[in-house]
Amino acid sequence: MQLTETLRRERTLSDEGFRYLIESETAGAPLAEAADAVRRHVYGTDVYIRGLIELTNYCRNNCYYCGIRAGNTALERYRLTKDDILACSREGYALGFRTFVLQGGEDPRLTDAFLTDVVRSLKAEHPDCAVTLSVGERSAESYSRLREAGADRYLLRHETATDEHYRRLHPDSMSLQNRKTCLWELKRLGFQVGSGFMVGSPWQTTDNLIADLRFLEQLQPDMIGIGPFLHHADTPFAGFPDGDFERTVRLISILRLMFPYALIPATTALGTIRPDGRERGLAAGANVVMPNLSPSDVRRLYTLYDNKIATGAEGSEGLGSLRRRIADAGYRVVTDVGNARRTADCT
Repeated sequence: MQLTETLRRERTLSDEGFRYLIESETAGAPLAEAADAVRRHVYGTDVYIRGLIELTNYCRNNCYYCGIRAGNTALERYRLTKDDILACSREGYALGFRTFVLQGGEDPRLTDAFLTDVVRSLKAEHPDCAVTLSVGERSAESYSRLREAGADRYLLRHETATDEHYRRLHPDSMSLQNRKTCLWELKRLGFQVGSGFMVGSPWQTTDNLIADLRFLEQLQPDMIGIGPFLHHADTPFAGFPDGDFERTVRLISILRLMFPYALIPATTALGTIRPDGRERGLAAGANVVMPNLSPSDVRRLYTLYDNKIATGAEGSEGLGSLRRRIADAGYRVVTDVGNARRTADCT
């Protein structure tokens, strides 16, 4: 397909070109083939594993799509202690993990003092590891302290790059401008930055998705995480349909062709919506998976959406099974830190 080849060569398209690839059900196979060829050129068959530690399901925000929103009074809440977090990292290190992703809601208890202490302690115990944080919008001063403590990466999905759409997904206390300001500040401080968006969120249009691609062209992130919108019963969006799996996979391929160097996860949401979702994501150009290192008794409580998979191959105890599934798909799990390879020439 000519559009796919143009995207591979130029790493961008006109809005109409993007529109066709996003909407066309027949574009998926050639996109995936081209994206897989690019990821193999840059990364070979390597799939990087990240140990996910879900710190807390408390959150001050009330995002309308999220199961851990402050307004969800039906949710049992938890917080991990510093000792809990370090115990998870020790288990992960023994299993071969060399990157830890510390993720949580915007919990007021996640103070700079607490997080910098955790990051310093984790890096002291595992100096050969990378620490990724995903704890939401914070001040520039806070981000600076976290960077000085040794945090290497920061994940902050913008979710939608269109202001009108953003306002329909979030309360008035939140703004797209602040989210973008945070991302630019993280880049300025030298973090390896990750962003991304939902596919199929309520009221989303193809124009919204094109705006997401244009924003990422400006940001040039090191990591890009996307996944289908999945509803949660205890949110205002409980009655909306889940996002389109095939469209999500096509967008993974589009992103790989736009950003050959990027670290792109095959997300838990992909595995939740389809049993082979992770494998399909990898075949479409993704090259990261994030098994869950959180204590098994709290995994069920970090429910951003309904029916989240949190056991078996999704947990650290299923790492052997996950390795086999990835190998059967034609790739191999590697345990090194795996930085984005920005020097890649895929022309």
